[in-house]
Amino acid sequence: MSGRREELRGRLDAVQARIAAACDAADRDPQELTLVVVTKTYPASDVTLLAELGVTDVGENRHPEAGEKAAEVAAPLRWHFMGGLQTNKAGAVARYADVVHSVDRAKLVASLGRGAAAAERDLEVLLQVDLGPEFGRPSDVRSGAAPTDLASLADAVAQTDRLHLGGVMTVAPLDVDPTPVFERLAALSQRLRADHPGAVTMSAGMSNDLEAAVAVGATHLRVGRAILGERPPLG
Repeated sequence: MSGRREELRGRLDAVQARIAAACDAADRDPQELTLVVVTKTYPASDVTLLAELGVTDVGENRHPEAGEKAAEVAAPLRWHFMGGLQTNKAGAVARYADVVHSVDRAKLVASLGRGAAAAERDLEVLLQVDLGPEFGRPSDVRSGAAPTDLASLADAVAQTDRLHLGGVMTVAPLDVDPTPVFERLAALSQRLRADHPGAVTMSAGMSNDLEAAVAVGATHLRVGRAILGERPPLG
C-alpha cells in the first residue's frame, strides 16, 4: 500500500505542478480551480489514499460502481458524477452525488429533482454541452446538449426544487485543438450567467488538455489517468 501511496503522491504532485504553471501563464490564482480526480475503475482503497494526500473532490461515471465506492470510503469527499446518466438511475445517483456534470436533457433534470427531493438533499448540476458538431465531429461522439438547448435546460433546473445550477461542462472532441472548444464553452458560460448569475462553474480539461482549459477560465479540471495511471480494461 505504501508503494501505491507514493506513486499517487508523485503523480498528484506532478499534476498540481502543471496546474500551477498553467495558472502562472494565464495570470490566475490556483485557488480558483478545483481538481476533480477521476477515480472510475479504480478501487476504493485508491480513493482513500487520495483523500489522505489532500484530495477533496473525486469523480465517477458509472452507477452502481460510484455509489458502492461512495458508501465504502469514509473520508469526507465531494463526489462528482460525470458519466452519461439514464433517467431510471438518476434517483439513485442523487442519493450520493454532490455534483452531476452530465445533465443534458429535461427528463434527466426532472428525475434528478425527484431523487434529490426523496433523499432530502440538495444537488448541484452542470449542463453538459456537445460541441462536437461545431468542430466537425458528429453529435453522437460525446454526450451533451446542443448549445441552443442550454437556456431552456437552465430554466428547468432553476425551477426544480433541490437542484442548483452550477454551470456548464464539456469534453473536447478527440483529435481537435481543445483551445477553441474551451473558448466556445467560456462564451456559453458567460451567456448563461447573464440569466443565472450563480452558474459560475466551467468544468473542462482533462489529463491531456488541462493547460488549455486553465487558459480560458475553467474552474474545474477532471483528471484521472495522469494521477492514477493507465486504466484497467472495463469489465
